[in-house]
Amino acid sequence: MSTIPTFGVGTFRLTGQTVIDSVGMALELGYRAVDTAQIYGNEAEVGQAVAASGVARDELFLTTKIWTSNYAKDKLVPSLRDSLEKLRTDYVDLTLIHWPAPGNGVELPEFMEALLEAKSLGLTRQIGISNFNIAQTRQVIEVVGKDEVATNQIELSPYLQNRKLTAFLKEQGIAVTSYMTLAYGKVLKDPVLARIADKHQATVAQVALAWALQLGYAVIPSSTRRENLASNLLARQLELDADDMAQIAALERNGREVDPAGLAPEWD
Repeated sequence: MSTIPTFGVGTFRLTGQTVIDSVGMALELGYRAVDTAQIYGNEAEVGQAVAASGVARDELFLTTKIWTSNYAKDKLVPSLRDSLEKLRTDYVDLTLIHWPAPGNGVELPEFMEALLEAKSLGLTRQIGISNFNIAQTRQVIEVVGKDEVATNQIELSPYLQNRKLTAFLKEQGIAVTSYMTLAYGKVLKDPVLARIADKHQATVAQVALAWALQLGYAVIPSSTRRENLASNLLARQLELDADDMAQIAALERNGREVDPAGLAPEWD
C-alpha cells in the first residue's frame, strides 16, 4: 500500500526567489513534503531551497509531475532524469502524470508504462496521476494495477467536492491529494466557513484544510508568507464536528477553477 504524507507545501505559480523563500520557510517551519511539476518551471529553485535547508533527503518527500510534452516512451524517463538534476536528488518520492491530455497523440498505456519503467529504474519511489476522471483512472489501473497508483491529485475545495470521483478512489484504495483546497482564496470569504472558524478560534484557511484532512485527503497549500505557512500547519490539530462537516458539505457548487482545454478530461 502506498503511503503519501497528508500535509505538504505546494509551489504552483511560484517562481524565482519567491519559490526559494516559500519552500525554505516551509522547511524551517517543519513541512517535509514539497510538491512541484515540470511545467511550473521552478524545479531548480525548489532543489536550491531544499539543498540550503540542510534537511536530510530521507526526511523529505518530493513530488514532481511529468508534463504532456514528455509523455512519449522515449521522452518520459529522460525528462524525469532532467527533473532530478534540477531538484539535486537521485530520486523523487512520487511522480505524477500531470494531465490526461487525451488528444496529445500519446496513448495512456504508453505513458503509464513509461512511468512504471521510471519507478523500476529507481528514479521515483512511487507513481500516480493528476486530474484523471473515473474512466481514465480505471484504464490506468488496467495498465499498471491499482497498487501502483499512489494518488490521484485533483482539484478539491468546499466549493468543488468531487464526491463521485473521491468515492471511486477510496473504493480502489487510491489516496486523494487535494489541490486548490482554498479555491484560489475564494473560500476565504465564505460566511459559513467564517462562522465555523470563529467557533473554533481558527482561520478560514485552517477550517477548509481541516475539512479535507478529515475526509482523508492529503493537502498541499502554498503561501509566500511565513505566518500563513505556519498557520496552515495548525489545521492538522483542528477537529471539526459532524455539524461543521455537514455545513461544509452543503457548500458544494461545482466551483471548478482549473479546466484547461485539451488537457482536462470530461469531469465526472
